[in-house]
Amino acid sequence: MEQPAQPEQPDRPAEPGKPPRVAVAGASGLIGSALGRSLAADGYEVVRLVRRAPRARDEVRWDPKEGYVDAAGLAGCDAVVNLAGAGIGNRRWNDSYKRELRDSRVLGTRTLAAAVAALDEPPRVFLNASAIGYYGDTGQRAVDETAPSGEGFLPTMCVDWEQAAAAAQDAGVRTVFTRSGLVVARGGGAWGRMFPLFKAGLGGRLGNGRQYWSFIALRDEVAAMRHLLARDDLSGPFNLTAPQPVTNREVTAAMGRVLRRPTVFTAPAPVLRVVLGEMAGDVLGSQRVLPARLSESGFSFAHPGIEDAVRAALG
Repeated sequence: MEQPAQPEQPDRPAEPGKPPRVAVAGASGLIGSALGRSLAADGYEVVRLVRRAPRARDEVRWDPKEGYVDAAGLAGCDAVVNLAGAGIGNRRWNDSYKRELRDSRVLGTRTLAAAVAALDEPPRVFLNASAIGYYGDTGQRAVDETAPSGEGFLPTMCVDWEQAAAAAQDAGVRTVFTRSGLVVARGGGAWGRMFPLFKAGLGGRLGNGRQYWSFIALRDEVAAMRHLLARDDLSGPFNLTAPQPVTNREVTAAMGRVLRRPTVFTAPAPVLRVVLGEMAGDVLGSQRVLPARLSESGFSFAHPGIEDAVRAALG
């Protein structure tokens, strides 16, 4: 099994006697909390952006809907990381929730990018979340970062999301977009919902199961972000997906093997469309996405295979 590359340290040191400082929006989410723990364990000062009045010294107030962030709290940061956004699968999509999904990403990114650009001494890097939803349904076709955006709500949202970082880019701040796949973890996201079902013996394929799922282990997600934060020569979009995309049928089989449970149940496409509405199109869609730029940059995955990633999530 390949060993993960050790996260590089920032090329520009903090002030003497002070640890490197990283601001994180979305720090309480699945990825943000894991990233924060990883950075803190290595001695970084992690500043968390919160939408309420700060209750601790490591918190900074911001309000993405109002376009406000306490810029003084960003001063001296080596990096600003934006992982904020309403959960894609938290609610059934309607016009109101689709607007919340978009605004929570676009307005937040615009607010932070403008604040970063206005700092007297901006950070070395602005890392902004994005998603492989950028590519839409790719069918059986493998795509990398050179592929154009797809069609539909998620691709359009992802395009707007990335474009909202223009102020930081125009100010000369190195800007990175992490187009993440499905993160394999127990604590949240799609897999957080799947594990209890499969453990109860109620798991199974979705639709015909031939659609590709581009996944990434949580440990690799965090390691990849730290790799991108540290490398001053890397900017633009990076697919954060394992190098071996698998089909939903293969995911189902791997879950069954690891958890030692039957996977006889199926969710037919017509039923998913009734239950999930518009979101069913993305659940049944196929995204075969490759991490070309990440691999070319020298990043090494700790859990490149689906079964290994599932075992790591349970460890």
